[in-house]
Amino acid sequence: MKVCIAEKPSVAKDIAEILGAKQRKDGYFEGNGYQVTWTFGHLCTLKEPHDYNENWKYWKLEDLPIVPANFGIKLIQNQGVEKQFNTIARLVQNCNEVINCGDAGQEGELIQRWVLLKAKCKVPIKRLWISSLTEEAIKEGFEKLQDASKYDNLYAAGSARAIGDWMLGINGTRLFTKKFGQGKSTLSIGRVQTPTLAMIVQRSKEIDAFDVHEYWELKTKYKDQEFSCQIPRLKSAEKAKNGLEYLKDKEFEITSFEQKEGKEGNPRLYDLTSLQVDANKKYGYSADETLKLIQGLYEKKLVTYPRVDTTYLTDDLHPKIPNILKGLQYYSRFTESLLKNPIPKTKTVFDDKKVTDHHAIIPTGVTPSGVTHAEQNIYDLIVRRFIAVFYPPCLVSTTTVLGKVGDLEFKATGKQILKLGWRELYVSEDKNANKDKEEEKIMPHFDESEKGPHEPFVHKGKTSPPKYYTEATLLRAMESAGKQVDDEEMRELMKDNGIGRPSTRANIIETLFRRKYVEKKRKNLVATSTGIALIDTIQNELLKSAELTGDWERKIRLIEKGEYNLDVFKQELYTMVRGITDDVIFNRHRPMQHFRAAEAATQKAEPKKREKKLISFEEMNCPKCKSTKLMKGKSATGCTNFKECEFKVPFDLMGKKLTDNQLKDLIKKKKTGWIKGITDPSNQEKIEGRFLMDEQFNIQFDKKQPDS
Repeated sequence: MKVCIAEKPSVAKDIAEILGAKQRKDGYFEGNGYQVTWTFGHLCTLKEPHDYNENWKYWKLEDLPIVPANFGIKLIQNQGVEKQFNTIARLVQNCNEVINCGDAGQEGELIQRWVLLKAKCKVPIKRLWISSLTEEAIKEGFEKLQDASKYDNLYAAGSARAIGDWMLGINGTRLFTKKFGQGKSTLSIGRVQTPTLAMIVQRSKEIDAFDVHEYWELKTKYKDQEFSCQIPRLKSAEKAKNGLEYLKDKEFEITSFEQKEGKEGNPRLYDLTSLQVDANKKYGYSADETLKLIQGLYEKKLVTYPRVDTTYLTDDLHPKIPNILKGLQYYSRFTESLLKNPIPKTKTVFDDKKVTDHHAIIPTGVTPSGVTHAEQNIYDLIVRRFIAVFYPPCLVSTTTVLGKVGDLEFKATGKQILKLGWRELYVSEDKNANKDKEEEKIMPHFDESEKGPHEPFVHKGKTSPPKYYTEATLLRAMESAGKQVDDEEMRELMKDNGIGRPSTRANIIETLFRRKYVEKKRKNLVATSTGIALIDTIQNELLKSAELTGDWERKIRLIEKGEYNLDVFKQELYTMVRGITDDVIFNRHRPMQHFRAAEAATQKAEPKKREKKLISFEEMNCPKCKSTKLMKGKSATGCTNFKECEFKVPFDLMGKKLTDNQLKDLIKKKKTGWIKGITDPSNQEKIEGRFLMDEQFNIQFDKKQPDS
């Protein structure tokens, strides 16, 4: 018997169907010589300090740094986790071979390896490595199963990351909390979290310290074309007035007229970060929301693996592109022209050397069904970008005109699109489709040495402070953190790795919100007094710079390649944590009042504001079977024994995402309050209503009447 362990029940079901394991059992599928079971997220985690030493349960400066002799793992304490793990362990103990079908990435490898380690697996292990969940991809993956040992270095790299985060997180958080928390605050320190917060704090300080200055610029109009004077901004109204007087009695003369035709290169395919950036800019989705949406599309077999940091495809995908394009039926108006000719194979799209675990995010060609409005938005971004990379380039004409008035030089530039090319994918189809074209102003032709009257004027302006980070710009800053370090080699490394991994950056941002270190004002991310105080308190620059993350990422990459030893990495971590601990404990010149002041300021500003109580669905009993607890998943809250009970409540109902309070009311009170913005499926109009749960635990909709 062969045991397959998938990353979640839905994937296990798909694999079981393809393998012919159609008999449903308790926690797995069986048939045709296979048993297909599953994990769901992390079943195991690194042991906590008190698991090694009972005294480490208590936070004491004298115990730091906490460094276990050997790191161990344990099951996460949860009834559903324990039950599923026991099922996996029993199957593993009684099989001839295990096939690791977990998420094909560093974290996925770590999750499955820990489970197999805890289950004391002794049989040979194979690895399924796929980039999409389509039937074709799964079948092809099983035909090309690899020996698990091929991914030992990937597991070692995942272990290095987890241990590093544990050592810095546990020791740093306890160290700063006990030293500076004043017994009131838990000061969270993290390898990625802290330098990210430092970036936001620095930007907030730059804005607060910015001194606004007025300035004046000389401009003129000649033949309805605006020209700017090529001198530095003037710092006084008097100088501007004198300059204007100088221009009034002189003719404008064209000194140069140059037109160049060029190309606007095609956009790159999406990696996760660039998708999150565009989704934030266009739809206002947070990084976390986009990650959940793209994960949902992946599980619906509509797109390839999303947690990627490359914008390239492997060479072997080139022959498959036409079939994928043919599958995009709703976009046939764009794909028909492409399919008439061979698909170009360019190095900007196909490059094996630029792909490690997975290629860029692309559609699978499967026709969408059952997607939410938000998922459709993300899917549309991915499909248009995928088609656009194979389109001809956009042809443009750039015009540069130079002129002079007396001894002062002037300049004007303009750009005209000659042929849309790939931009055709981004022309709106609504009534405003030609708005940009209509507004596009074509610069008139000028002859060199021509002269004539002009209309000089003065433009008065003010210097602008740096802009606050939005989630889009912060993601880019995290991705390109190399710009913030001086070392050239480190900068190059950081271009690829940045601060954190693409799959974790969204969670880091959400953590900063939860810790109340950062708050969102409209789209802007602003550091709170507590966040600023924390960064000011950290004197060790290594903790709050991108350099630490860059160094770790470099070494973790080397571990993955088999070029660096995990034990050496752990010893270096111990040395670093030891140094930081001693530095903080024994340095008496540290600011001690930051957090007390920050806490007092917060309490004074918001005396009546109560902290929002988080709703824990895991503590609620299932209303249907009443024998087990509920569990909150990625798209629904449901019974931990769902396969038997079948109780669940989706987060998204009729195009409306329910809040935790609304979900709680629906589960406990059998009805929500009145909710606005629900989509009427008959005409797609927004209406008001409420959701009800009947005696059979089916969800019904009650539309609000005018007199309700």
